[in-house]
Parts: sequence; structure tokens; C-alpha cells
Amino acid sequence: MDVTVRLPATLRTRAGDQATVAVSVRDDATLADVLDVLAGRYPGLERRLRDETGRLRRYVNFYVDGEECRHLAGAATPLRGVGEVQIIPSVAGG
Repeated sequence: MDVTVRLPATLRTRAGDQATVAVSVRDDATLADVLDVLAGRYPGLERRLRDETGRLRRYVNFYVDGEECRHLAGAATPLRGVGEVQIIPSVAGG
């Protein structure tokens, strides 16, 4: 299955200045599988997305076909027929 990963401007420099990255994964893949492929291609991107234990970073939101994955199964969210994963860092300020 082919998945398009959309990256925000703040992360693009870690992925060859690309706004979107095409990832091929098996049909029963999860969000974690997509992140594993990204980590293999762009090691500098990995530490921005997951912590040392492999958990999703708290300040980064992951959307699987428009649904925030923390409301689903987190990194274990299945991709069944998904066409897009969007990564959006949280914005804080006061």
C-alpha cells in the first residue's frame, strides 16, 4: 500500500526539503510502520517524531486520513486503505 506523508515546514529540512514523502508499506501496516520507513530514510526526522522508547512525541500530532491517531490507537493505529498521514507539531505560546 502506498501512503503519502505530509510534513510541516519545520520538519522538511530533516526530510530533504520535501513537503510530502511517499511510503510503501504492507497492507496491514500501522502508523508505527510508516514511521519506521521514515526513520530508515531520514534518521534526523526520527528523534523529532518519537522519543527514545519509540513512543510518539507529546507535542507532535499525527493524523491518519484526517483523524488524530491519539483518539484511535496511537502508533498502533492501523492504516487499512489509508492514503495520507499528516504530521503537525503542536504550537504553544502565550
